[in-house]
Parts: sequence; structure tokens; C-alpha cells
Amino acid sequence: MAKKEITQVFKIMATGGAATPAPPLGPVLGSKGVNPGQFIQKFNAATQNVKGKVVGCIVTVYSDRTFAFEVKSSPASVLILEAAGVEKGSGVPNKEKVGKINRSQVEKIAKEKMVDLNAMSIEAAMRIIEGTARSMGVTIEG
Repeated sequence: MAKKEITQVFKIMATGGAATPAPPLGPVLGSKGVNPGQFIQKFNAATQNVKGKVVGCIVTVYSDRTFAFEVKSSPASVLILEAAGVEKGSGVPNKEKVGKINRSQVEKIAKEKMVDLNAMSIEAAMRIIEGTARSMGVTIEG
């Protein structure tokens, strides 16, 4: 079998277990040479355990129009908003605070994101998550 040549690698964000080939996902996949129906079917099967959460995905497209994808964890901002119980972050985070989370919630988020973060220890990962929370207008307690 001949070696497959990679033609494109791109990232997308989609709702786990509930993605549809409708816009915005379908047209993006189609323009990159991926069959949207096939991708959606495989993606939804692979993300059943995180149904309803937004997850990142890295898609690799090969020269024979086949594809492979790797599902990443949810973005830190989505996890922070979920923990704080708010719908969206603040437009002016230095003046307007939208919610609060405690250190144990920050640690839980950091442990979940550890594989995707550029951190060597859980403390460093927690500092990254705290910075993201501050930039969204979410206060850290404790």
C-alpha cells in the first residue's frame, strides 16, 4: 500500500455527540475535502461520552480524500463558564465581574486540561486556568 500524503490539517470546534452537517460545520468540512456525512457520523460516535459539551478536534486530510481526527478536551473558557454557572464572560473583565469559582474547581479544570496545556505541574496548570478566568471576568476565591 502506498504511503498516504497529508494534504491539510485544520482545527474545528463542535458539540460532542450532537454535531450536524448543517452550517457552520458542513461547509467547512466540504471545502477542505472531507465528506461531512462520514465525518459527523464518526465524530458523534467518538464523542458520546462528552455529549453536549463543546470539544476541539484536529482533522488531518489525506490525498485520497480520507481523513483522521483527534478529539481534544473542551476549551478552558467553556469549563470555567460551566463551573461559574454563567452564560458568557465579561466584556470589561477589569471592571465588571460575572461570576466566582473556588480553588478546588480550578484544580479540577486544570487536571482535565493537563494533557492539552503547556505545563509541567498541576500548580502551573492552575495558574494558566486562573489567568484565563481573570481575563473572562471570573473571580477566584480561596
